[in-house]
Amino acid sequence: MVPCAWLTEVASYAKEHPDADLGLHLTLTSEWKTYRWGPVSSSDKVASLFDPSGYLWPETPAAALNLKTAEAEREIRAQVERAITLGIHPTHLDSHMGALFSKPELFAVYVKLAHEYELPFLALRLPNLPAEFFSSLSEKDVILDAVVMANPSVRPSEWRDFYVNAVKNLKPGLTEMIVHLGHDDAELQAVTLDHPDFGSAWRQRDYDIVTSPEFRKALDENHIILIKWKDLKKLLN
Repeated sequence: MVPCAWLTEVASYAKEHPDADLGLHLTLTSEWKTYRWGPVSSSDKVASLFDPSGYLWPETPAAALNLKTAEAEREIRAQVERAITLGIHPTHLDSHMGALFSKPELFAVYVKLAHEYELPFLALRLPNLPAEFFSSLSEKDVILDAVVMANPSVRPSEWRDFYVNAVKNLKPGLTEMIVHLGHDDAELQAVTLDHPDFGSAWRQRDYDIVTSPEFRKALDENHIILIKWKDLKKLLN
């Protein structure tokens, strides 16, 4: 997330690990209570991206309602360029809190940038979306068959079963499992204050599960093939 703190740490990691998959989580929202961020672009050029408190809108519906498409494009392009300038060579793009999936004109901007920078991107065909949503896609674009992600209805005691069963129930095709990894420590507790959904404990549970021998065993027993975004990028050539 280019507008956020510690971007330079990611840049340092990218230089030391040139083969790492590092995507850009294009950011048009800032959801936490006390830890907030603004855009990369000059404020006078993306005025519609600001909420009344002077940060990016905290929720996707408000962002979709208020921001101007041209200004959203200017901002996400600036995010890509800043990452590249710092030495991060992105392997793919996706959208923080799904803001770029919220309406067709924003999705078109997202696809446009992915095409310009020749990057694969997170996209999933959903039956309830209008056809115009997908008019900007090309034949080369790699579209996911499914996405798996824990939601707030999953109780902490059910975390293990959710992920193991998700692996067991995967269908043939290309699936992305979205996990939110972190440690339930003082720093992340402060960042995610009063936000149990996707908060620090949530992220610790995700980390514990996907790094566990049990999760690895489920992948092996169900013959799941893990691939990188760099593998998908090769399909664009």
